[in-house]
Amino acid sequence: MIPAAHAVIDLDAVRHNLATVRQYAPDANVMAVIKANGYGHGLLRIAEALQNADAFAVARVDEGIRLRKAGLKNRVVVLEGFTYAEELEEFIEYQLDAVVHTSVQLEIIDNRKEQGQLAVWLKLDTGMNRLGFKPAELSSTYRLLAACPIIKQPIGLMTHLANADDKNDETTKNQIRLFNDTVAAYPGQRSIANSAGILGWDDAITDWVRPGIMLYGISPYPEATGQQLGLRPVMALHSRLISVKSVEKGDTVGYGGSWRCEKSTLLGVVAIGYGDGYPRQAKAGTPVLVNGKRVPLIGRVSMDMITVDLGSQPQARPGDAVILWGDGLAVEEIAHCANTIPYTLVCGITQRVQIFC
Repeated sequence: MIPAAHAVIDLDAVRHNLATVRQYAPDANVMAVIKANGYGHGLLRIAEALQNADAFAVARVDEGIRLRKAGLKNRVVVLEGFTYAEELEEFIEYQLDAVVHTSVQLEIIDNRKEQGQLAVWLKLDTGMNRLGFKPAELSSTYRLLAACPIIKQPIGLMTHLANADDKNDETTKNQIRLFNDTVAAYPGQRSIANSAGILGWDDAITDWVRPGIMLYGISPYPEATGQQLGLRPVMALHSRLISVKSVEKGDTVGYGGSWRCEKSTLLGVVAIGYGDGYPRQAKAGTPVLVNGKRVPLIGRVSMDMITVDLGSQPQARPGDAVILWGDGLAVEEIAHCANTIPYTLVCGITQRVQIFC
């Protein structure tokens, strides 16, 4: 029996979104970003669906090891790289690419004498001010990596865009220009564009693109949905009504009595809550689909349940189908109602939500 709270993952949609990436960047290699358990969609199922990608990108070495142990042969880039010598051994054993972004990593590999065992991407900090070497450090860092026997040549070069989701912000143009000027004299393939870069900044498309959120059918831009950009949503979050009851004018609903009935209505209780990953901060009026029709959330989100106003659906009964986001209800809209971003919603689905493909 299908449990009340469950998610449905559309793997055909994932493949469609990868094809859309290739339409935007037809001459680039695609490094599909599947970190954070495939943005909450399942690391291995997403990797298997995207085996036509030229490489995968993950955040941490354990994610890369999981891919290798599952038999995935694609190139795998670990975006956070390694932080100690023992971790470096795992990169070599499992043939994972490492992003090099700090001098501590240089110290770890400095005395290694193996020949060509480690592929690396040298990361430049062009304005994100998170990971990466400053442009003034490129020359000395590149020379050290080029002289280190363990490093495969040529070295890849990458940066990360900080504000690409704002098409009116000059930061992205400045980052692209700074990166290109800094690396102009060096060999090696380049990578700049994330999802927002792919969709909105042609100059960010270089040898490799790194799509993340767009692979899951979600827009990187706050003013648009993925479907408006030609993408297909991959995750749909479902549940069902477990109770329908009448409430009178003046009655309060939920913890704290924060919502008060202005008139008598029909109230529905849905088996979903923040214990499943539905956002607790979702405000009254957040849309929910009951039998394919919109009804508003009322009262506070609790751990296991939410309440909705069924006044427009007097025929609703316990057991009726509910969609929290998915077909007909964009996750971007729910994120806006909860004053968050859709990344946090899809990544926040908890273990008790069973997933079906």
